[in-house]
Amino acid sequence: MEASRPLDALNNSRNKRVIVELKNGKQILGMLKAFDIHINVVLDDAEERHEGELKRKLGTVFLRGDTIILISPAQ
Repeated sequence: MEASRPLDALNNSRNKRVIVELKNGKQILGMLKAFDIHINVVLDDAEERHEGELKRKLGTVFLRGDTIILISPAQ
C-alpha cells in the first residue's frame, strides 16, 4: 500500500510493531493501535529500550505527539 499523505503511512502501520523515538532520547517499541491528527499515539505491548536493550515493559501506553521525533516500522 502506497502512502500519499503522512497519516496514510501511519495508517499502514496500524496493528503492526513500530519504534517511536522521543525527544528525551527514549525509544518505545509496541503495536500501533491508534493515532490522531496531532500524532498522539496508543501502543499495546509497549516496552522501553535503550541502545537496543530492553529496559522495562510498559503494556498499553499513550504518547503525546509533541514528544515524538520519529515513528518507524520495527524489524
